[in-house]
Amino acid sequence: MEKPSPYQIMAFARAARERSFSQAAAALGVTQSSVTQHVANLERHVGAQLFVRRRDGLELTRAGRELFAVADRWAAVNDLVNEHVANYAALKDGHLRITATAPRPALPLIARFNKRFPDILIDFKLLNWTQNAQAVRNREVDIAIITNPAIDDTVFTRKIEDIPYRAYMRVDHRLAKNEAVSLRDLQDETLVMTEDGSLTQRALLEAARRNGLVFRKTIKMTTFAVVKEAILHGLGVGLLLKDSVHPSDRLVALPVEEMRELFSNYFVIPSEKEKLRQIRQFIELV
Repeated sequence: MEKPSPYQIMAFARAARERSFSQAAAALGVTQSSVTQHVANLERHVGAQLFVRRRDGLELTRAGRELFAVADRWAAVNDLVNEHVANYAALKDGHLRITATAPRPALPLIARFNKRFPDILIDFKLLNWTQNAQAVRNREVDIAIITNPAIDDTVFTRKIEDIPYRAYMRVDHRLAKNEAVSLRDLQDETLVMTEDGSLTQRALLEAARRNGLVFRKTIKMTTFAVVKEAILHGLGVGLLLKDSVHPSDRLVALPVEEMRELFSNYFVIPSEKEKLRQIRQFIELV
């Protein structure tokens, strides 16, 4: 039986990463027709459709997802071999997909990396804790920055920092001059929260359970930027990890008596990608 060629596997892996035949072709330096032909030939080998072509891009089928889990490992190893052959030439092009559960520390690190390596394209997304962990499992990301991630032998991790939770409020809030606040102080407040699936929600529910408290007044927001804006507009008090949003002289961040424990931000990287040079350069910024 004829085996799939390395070109077919590479074309499929790149198209699955980019969710686009045209972007895969640009990344590989070949024509779009070459990529689509390689993928079509691979689909004949597999005996199943690997992509569903949609108006907003490619979507992996079940067979495609299963094959991508292996093909992306192969492509990463192939990239690593090519880097060794090139004797670690200067980083003049490339593409990093980065996700994080909060704007900081991700954005300051991306800014530093971009200043040093301006030709590397960065695709950055904010995802909640559950989505971020899923993106790593599905191999949809090169570098994830996750708080208290699940760690096993399929990922490389490096701790960035240990951080506590803080209650964020406007400087004119009735509690703003306190040195710290209690969860009981916040029971009559509206809590501005990130969406379902976040680590913050789990941490708050656990702290409330330990202390026999229930919070009934909450507003859920989709992103940290919107949470910050909601607090600034006086909609309530936000519970966020310290320094997870850009500082503002209109906000104060107070320790929470019942939530003194530290949480750890980590780089989480698919294990076979850890030695790729552009990824090593990024994590070495810390």
